[in-house]
Amino acid sequence: MRAAPGPGAPPVPDVFDPRRYADGVPHSAYRVLRDHHPVAWQEESEVLGWPAGPGFWAVTRHADVVRVLKDSATYSSFLGATQIRDPDPADLPFIRSMMLNQDPPDQGRLRRLVSRAFTPRRVDHFASVARERARTLLGRAVREAREGDGTRDLVAAVTDDYALLNLADLLGVPECDRGLLLHWTRRVIGYQDPDEAGPAVLGPTGKPVDPRSPAMLRDMFAYARELAVFKRNHPADDVMTTLAADPELAPAELEMFFFLLTVAGNDTVRGAAPGGLLALAEHPESYDGLRSGRHRLGTAVEELLRVHPPVLTFRRTAAVDTELAGRRLRAGDKVVVFHASANHDERAFADPHRLDLSRAPNPHVSFGDGPHVCLGAHFARLQLRVLYEEIVREVPSLHTAGPPGRLVSNFINGIKSLPLHVT
Repeated sequence: MRAAPGPGAPPVPDVFDPRRYADGVPHSAYRVLRDHHPVAWQEESEVLGWPAGPGFWAVTRHADVVRVLKDSATYSSFLGATQIRDPDPADLPFIRSMMLNQDPPDQGRLRRLVSRAFTPRRVDHFASVARERARTLLGRAVREAREGDGTRDLVAAVTDDYALLNLADLLGVPECDRGLLLHWTRRVIGYQDPDEAGPAVLGPTGKPVDPRSPAMLRDMFAYARELAVFKRNHPADDVMTTLAADPELAPAELEMFFFLLTVAGNDTVRGAAPGGLLALAEHPESYDGLRSGRHRLGTAVEELLRVHPPVLTFRRTAAVDTELAGRRLRAGDKVVVFHASANHDERAFADPHRLDLSRAPNPHVSFGDGPHVCLGAHFARLQLRVLYEEIVREVPSLHTAGPPGRLVSNFINGIKSLPLHVT
């Protein structure tokens, strides 16, 4: 019995079922795990039409999460990739070709190649574009709210388009094709939520086809190849032009980078922005402090990322027999870190459930840690800072006008709708 609790300890709660997250992050369950079962065995039952899996170790304390993320020799991204669900064995070689699913030193080579395109200089160049976009989207949302009942869904009116259009500008995707990026993101990221992904595509056995499989990504990769050819013939100051011209980057690697940047680059801000706005709307005194200048915006961005990390979990696979928080882990075991739990660990953060926009230091793991720390973190922080600056300038007060609609997912901390009073 791997998960047998100690004497007097409460049972191990289930934090795997994606449906649990439709009502919000299960912080009370995370607290039980941190206090009594910091490395706990989770059953991986069949759910939402997806087949059962072998189970995994849930890692919920901050120090242990950081340890796993930093130690790629013990906790591999390559062996079983980085999602909780095991990929089809036939797809694993394909999935391993993505930088996210590699270990050093191979992962470092690819990271250095893409870093040539994803430079702070290029990202900073988009600050003025992002600011004008935020002003346009917010101004329209406020006008429409004033003409109506005073409320707007800021996901539909602002944050989805803001994240998508900024990413498209950075990548160099033509305006007429930008809707494809959101379509692909929803299909890959929101696959557990029928509202996002639509009906599951079933394979010959009647089971859903993994959205990360080559068959399900064929259209995205074909587009990436076409875009690369276009960029070689019509170069511009964008990421795809730089990648397409890099002789060290194999065609398959370029396609995988397009996939990674499209999905991860879009959904990081798409998840974090409405989460931050929700936190501000639920804490009007904090919003007032931001507007008055009592809180520095850069510090506030870090706190909003801490309380609402865009990614809930990442998976590793134990490469060797090891021990973590007193548990014996066997080589081949799945090990899953829980970012939102680590960000609310009382051992790392004083009063972690209090929103403190002046919190410093703030060692959250919302962008990961170790060799796989988010490559686009600088771009994401810039976008969030600009958006919150414009919200503070445009909207005197934020108040919820109804409950948010949350993504059914144990991977992405997504908000599908956010009705707010914005006048």
